[in-house]
Amino acid sequence: MPENFQNSDQFPAISKCQTFGRENQTVISDLDGTLLTGRSSFPYFALVAFEVGGVLRLLFLLLASPIAGILYYFISESAGIQVLIFAAFAGMKVSEIESVARAVLPKFYSGDLHPEAWRVFSACGRRCVVTANPTVMVEPFLKEFLGADLVLGTEIGSYGGRATGFVKGKGVLVGENKALALLEAFGDDASMPDLALGDRKTDYPYMKLCKEAYIVPPATAELQPVTVDKLPKPVVFHDGRLVQKPTPLTALITILWIPIGFLLACLRIAAGALLPMPLVYYAFWALGVRVTIKGTPPPRAEKSTGQTGALFVCSHRTLLDPIFLSVALGRPIPAVTYSVSRLSEFISPIKTVRLTRDRTNDAEMIRKLLEEGDLAICPEGTTCREPFLLRFSALFAELTDELVPVAMANRMSMFHGTTARGWKGMDPFYFFMNPSPAYEVNFLSKLPHELTCAAGKSRFEVANYVQRTIAAKLSYECTSFTRKDKYWALAGNDGTVAAGKPKVAAGKIMGCC
Repeated sequence: MPENFQNSDQFPAISKCQTFGRENQTVISDLDGTLLTGRSSFPYFALVAFEVGGVLRLLFLLLASPIAGILYYFISESAGIQVLIFAAFAGMKVSEIESVARAVLPKFYSGDLHPEAWRVFSACGRRCVVTANPTVMVEPFLKEFLGADLVLGTEIGSYGGRATGFVKGKGVLVGENKALALLEAFGDDASMPDLALGDRKTDYPYMKLCKEAYIVPPATAELQPVTVDKLPKPVVFHDGRLVQKPTPLTALITILWIPIGFLLACLRIAAGALLPMPLVYYAFWALGVRVTIKGTPPPRAEKSTGQTGALFVCSHRTLLDPIFLSVALGRPIPAVTYSVSRLSEFISPIKTVRLTRDRTNDAEMIRKLLEEGDLAICPEGTTCREPFLLRFSALFAELTDELVPVAMANRMSMFHGTTARGWKGMDPFYFFMNPSPAYEVNFLSKLPHELTCAAGKSRFEVANYVQRTIAAKLSYECTSFTRKDKYWALAGNDGTVAAGKPKVAAGKIMGCC
C-alpha cells in the first residue's frame, strides 16, 4: 500500500486531477455519485422492476424503499442495498434482467454521466469500475458505452435461471468488500490501478490501495451531465416503456396514473376508431391529444381521371404514424405495414396491408393499392425514438413518381408508445396513456420529377434523398442502421424469429447515407 495514503482520511477533489499522459494508466472508479451525478441507485432498480415485473413489482419496490433507506442510514449501506436487490430481483428470470440491462438502462445511465469524473475516467487507457450495484445490471452499459475493461460488482444468487434476491460471494461490494474485490482482481500493490475515484467514506478502503486517489464532490443543481455528443458511442436504440427516470416520487405518480391513463387511452382509441376521420382531429384535441399540421399536402387523387395516388413517405416514430397522417388529411389513408399486432390491426381506423418482405410480391401489392388512391409507407421498417433516421428501404422509390415526404415527430411525457421486447399490441394504449401526447405532421414538397426514377435516378439515390430531406426538416441525423440492427441490439434477434447471441451494429451513423 502506498505510504502516503496509509493513514489518510481525505483526498483531493477531482478538479485537481490532471489528465495529460494517462493513456497507459489504469483507473478504477465507483459508479453512483462518482461516474454518475446521482448517488441513489433506486431509479435503476425501479426500471428493472417495472420493465420485468410490471406495476405491481414497482409498487413492491416503492413500499420497500423506506425500509432500505432506514437500514442504509442507521444500520449499514450494505443492508439498504440488499433490500433494494431483493425487492427488485427476487423471482425474476436472470435472462430478463440482462435484457433490461442491455436495452433499457443505458439510455438512463448515459443521461446522468458526471462531467468531471468522465473527464478523468476517459483519459485513462484501462478503465475499471467497482460498484455496490449488481454486475448483471451495470456491466452492459459500462463496457459497451463507456469502454470499461473490468467491472467488479455485487453478484446476485440464482436458482433455475431465476434470481433469488440474495447476493453471493463477498456480498454487497461496499467498504472493505470493495477493497477485497480489488485485491483479488489486481493482486499485489505493484499491479494496483494508478488512479482511483470515489465520492464517500465507504470508498476510502479501495482508494487507499491505489497510487493516486481523488474525491468527486456531491453534484450541485447547476452541474450539467455529459452531453450525448461527448460519449464514445451514442445510444441510438433503447427500449422500455418509461420516458422519465423513476425517482420515488415519479414512480408513485406513475403507479397512481396507470389505471386512469388506461381508461383515458381506451376513450381516445375509441374516438379515433369510431368517429368519422374529419371529426377525429377535434375529438383528439378535446381529449388532450395535440396534433400540429405543417405544410400543404397535395390534393386527393381522382381515380376517375386515371391519376394514381400519391405515396406519402413517412419517418417512423410509432405505429400510429399513418393514423395521424390520416387525421392531418381529414380522410383515411391506407398504410402498408411490416409488423403490427392483430389487436392493433383490429382497432385501427384505417386499412392496413401487411408486407410479405418478398420484394416482387410487395411491389405488385403496392402498385395495386396506388391505383386505388393515396397510400402511406414508413420505409425505415421500424421505429426509432432518438433523433436519428434509419436506412430507408428503396423499394418505394421505383413504384411511383408521386412521392410526398412527411416528417413525423411526436412527444410523450410518461410512456413510450413503442417496444422491441414487449407485446406490440399495447403500443397504441401506452402512447395514449400519456397525459397529453402530441404529434406533429410536416408535409414537405412533392419530389420534383427530375429527382425521381423516371428521370434516370436510381432507387437508392431517390430513397437517400428523401431520407436526407426528412432528416433536415426534423434536425435528425441519417444512419444506415436497419430493422435487424435494432432488434439485435435490443432483443437479441433479427426481429422475425428468436435467435442466438445478440450482436450490436456499430459505426453506422453518418451525415447522410
